Amino acid sequence: MSDTSTATKPAVDLKLEVVIIPVADVDRAKKFYGGLGWRLDADFVNGEAFRVVQFTPPGSPASIHFGKGLTSAAPGSAQGLYLIVSDIEAARTELISQGADVSEVFHRTAIGGPTVSGRDPERRTYNSFATFSDPDGNSWLLQEITARLPGRVEAGDTTFTSSTELEAALIRAATAHGEHEKRNGGQHDENWPAWYAQYIVAEQAGKTLPQ
Repeated sequence: MSDTSTATKPAVDLKLEVVIIPVADVDRAKKFYGGLGWRLDADFVNGEAFRVVQFTPPGSPASIHFGKGLTSAAPGSAQGLYLIVSDIEAARTELISQGADVSEVFHRTAIGGPTVSGRDPERRTYNSFATFSDPDGNSWLLQEITARLPGRVEAGDTTFTSSTELEAALIRAATAHGEHEKRNGGQHDENWPAWYAQYIVAEQAGKTLPQ
């Protein structure tokens, strides 16, 4: 029996870029996701038996496919598809304004624990949620993430997929830096750009944040 205890790094990158969701009415689904402001990338048809529509959520590196001849799964059977956001209240408000029926925000008292109404009072990362579904019943789960767990992001990699995501990171850094200045006598920190940079890089990599 071979020893599999030692993890080996893959020789090539494997990037998940597309998830297929099953729908009963392609045009209805196209109208719904287009109404949310998701980018329409493609709508290819080949006769009566095949059609593929691709949408990409704002700021997402991954897309969804739906259409005809793509999957044998029952329409609406895709459940709990995660949409990661940096501000769940803002994301919920925007989705509602675009026609989605989004649940109230809720959080968990502990991993796997019961859900409680409202955003996590401590704003703990990974811990605030809301849900909505498309017309077929495929369900989406909004999850607020402001700092990644260690190892989730490659060391040295700091990337943002939209100006909104970068803005939210800068706001969190500014808030933390304000507390940093208070702890140091309330004096203006002329080196604030370097402090911001250290904070944002550490937050995204899941490392200890500067104080």
